[in-house]
Amino acid sequence: MERPRTWRACLLWAALAFPGPAADRLGLNEPRAVWQQAAGLVVLAAAVALARRQPLLAFALAAVLSLVAAPALFTLSYGPALGVFALLLGLRAARVRPAVVVFAGVGCLGTARIALFGVDPAPEWVVLTGTLLFGCVFPWLGGRYWRQSRQLTEAGWSRAARLEGEQRVAEERARLRERARIAQDMHDSLGHELSLIALRAGALQIAPDLPDRHRDAVADLRAAAADATERLHRIIGVLREEGEPVSVSLTPAGETVEQLVARAAESGLPVRWERPADGTADPGGVAERVLYRVVREALTNAARHAPGAPVGVTAAREADGTAVTVTSGRGPVADGAPTSSGGSGLQALRVAVAAVGGDFEAGPSEDGFRVRAYVPEQPLAPTAARAPAAPYAPFTRARRRVALALVAAVGAGIALVGGGFAWYAYTETHSVLSPAAYAALRLGTPAHDVDRVLPDRTVRDAPVERAPGPPPRGSECRYYRASGELLVSVDHFRLCFDDRGRLAAKDVIPRAGLAQRPSTDEEFVR
Repeated sequence: MERPRTWRACLLWAALAFPGPAADRLGLNEPRAVWQQAAGLVVLAAAVALARRQPLLAFALAAVLSLVAAPALFTLSYGPALGVFALLLGLRAARVRPAVVVFAGVGCLGTARIALFGVDPAPEWVVLTGTLLFGCVFPWLGGRYWRQSRQLTEAGWSRAARLEGEQRVAEERARLRERARIAQDMHDSLGHELSLIALRAGALQIAPDLPDRHRDAVADLRAAAADATERLHRIIGVLREEGEPVSVSLTPAGETVEQLVARAAESGLPVRWERPADGTADPGGVAERVLYRVVREALTNAARHAPGAPVGVTAAREADGTAVTVTSGRGPVADGAPTSSGGSGLQALRVAVAAVGGDFEAGPSEDGFRVRAYVPEQPLAPTAARAPAAPYAPFTRARRRVALALVAAVGAGIALVGGGFAWYAYTETHSVLSPAAYAALRLGTPAHDVDRVLPDRTVRDAPVERAPGPPPRGSECRYYRASGELLVSVDHFRLCFDDRGRLAAKDVIPRAGLAQRPSTDEEFVR
């Protein structure tokens, strides 16, 4: 990992260091000493070395280097490096406040340097503000947007993996619940059938005309059925998870409560059915299935624990549901019939009835044992459309904040650039001295007479390096533009006044690209 990082750092340093020597070679920079160029390359190397672990310090070094080179912060040599380090600052630094403090500090230092050493403070401050905004803040915001996009992508993949794991867990729990449901259905259905077999075998065993050898075989059959019921109960208890809620099967069993009671009576169980006048729960519905399970479990327990005792099943319609009551007497237990404590069947019924909003009661009564269940009607509610998942809120809000910051920065930049250009146009057009007025000026004219034809502003950043010669000693010179054209190089006029306030010299400074020539109007006071 270290070698690729070193190579990338070297390539980055080479790319950032190239504009400086190139601009010096092409003459786009002011002449600089060799040690200044070397010092700039060394500072860039230190900033590149710190860019990964200390991006804020790396940007500060690049900003200081730019301020030393130019008070307005904009230079061809270090401008690209400033933007790149601002981008890396937004990409690698999580905190916002330190970066804002550094930006404000750079702006304050640049403003102080312009105020102390600047030639024309207003345009230089506009350039400083534009460079700080477009060359520093915009790249920093772009880096932060890039960083948050990467974090959002990583968070999305992490969330997808987490949801996939949760889906697997949900599928496993659903499988366990289905296994528990199947186990409970096996317990209720097969246990009920085995109890009826044992009941029929008991009735056949006490038949008076049955031979003794057949009576013994029937007794063995009855004992085997009771033993199978007990083993089934234990096996189902192992299959069902501890504390797992028992779901209700919504698949119709093809048999109503009344038919269940009739079949138990045909098997020899002394059961009586009292049907309500207005009917029971809707056939095939959730309420009817729950009541069916309650009656089946109650009849099974009566056949197992109180064989021969009378059983009564009563159903009653109430205001918003159906109630079923099963009562069994205290019948004698036949010889050889095993008894078991059980209890899981009633617990499962209690959970099933509570799951549909009903009430369940089971316990001893005056005549034996009583089970009562009330189940309200279960209307089929329409399936609600699933609402679309909300986006990942934290990162969405972060991206919205970055977008708003970009819009605000763009608006501020447009306002600053527009204001700066307006100020530039005003200063350039209000410092124009027409060639005719310049030609009419005569040496020795008092300054108050010359001021009548001069514009209200002077040029602060005149190209004095292209002047035809030095001004007279002890004179004060003013510079004016010869044309109001913008964004192009134009001729300038230099007017110098002596200590007595008289026009001592006037010269024409040619625009860029023209060979310097002495002005035909050059005159000196002798």
